[in-house]
Amino acid sequence: MIYSMTAFARKQLKGQWGTAVWEIRSVNQRYLETYFRLPEQFRGLETKLKDTFRKRLERGKIECSLRFDANSIDSTSLSMNQELATQLMKNAQWVVEQMGAGQVNPVDILKWPGVMQAPEQDVDAVSVELMAAFETTLNEFVEARAAEGANLAVFIDQRLTGIAEQATKVRGFMPEIQAWQKARILKKFEDAKVDLDSTRVEQELVLLAQKSDVAEELDRLDSHISEARNVLKKGGAVGRRLDFMMQEFNREANTLGSKAINTDITAAAVECKVLIEQMREQVQNIE
Repeated sequence: MIYSMTAFARKQLKGQWGTAVWEIRSVNQRYLETYFRLPEQFRGLETKLKDTFRKRLERGKIECSLRFDANSIDSTSLSMNQELATQLMKNAQWVVEQMGAGQVNPVDILKWPGVMQAPEQDVDAVSVELMAAFETTLNEFVEARAAEGANLAVFIDQRLTGIAEQATKVRGFMPEIQAWQKARILKKFEDAKVDLDSTRVEQELVLLAQKSDVAEELDRLDSHISEARNVLKKGGAVGRRLDFMMQEFNREANTLGSKAINTDITAAAVECKVLIEQMREQVQNIE
């Protein structure tokens, strides 16, 4: 199975502590690059997330984000540090007495840091739940890459079939082209009123055959088609291999076009280049 480098997955999680949303998206990249947007209290998860991505993915620019919304604090769950509040009131009253004016505002005492306390969330326990949700999100993300990769494999195989059809057409043209070449050579000798020398004619035909012989290019195209299909069947991280093979396909198609001596072969070479370019664009999306 092959995998696309473009995919997206989203997972929402609800707990007693609030809600969280994981999002993972990726685009094409030569190597594996990971970027994270995490709340400050969960920044410590980044190393574990990176290791998980490295184990599951080979290539792509990965953006992973976590949005965390904690539940509002219930006023009934607040507790007071009475010892601190008592000290603050005594000291504030002393200041008032020294100034001989003013009064102590109880609200100001309550606002003092540390007087009113809310129960802290257990970050470690929440992190365990978040990582479990991340694993689920990552699984869906990999499945999305696999589904898109399957579509790409079908697309590429269709273009490989198209190239094979063009190669078959060219092979079918060759006997007619060779007969036409021979007739043209003979006609040139007749027009020039030159005595026909079988050896000379054979030499001319050999030279033309060498210049227009595309059998080697067609055989190489067939070999590349077979190899590309084997790579697709093998699966895994094959994007770089397929990208290199597109260069080889292009080389043979260009040579085929340069040797074309009639419009049929020229058209076949152009069609091959179109199909190869379509494959090349899609191969850039493969991991």
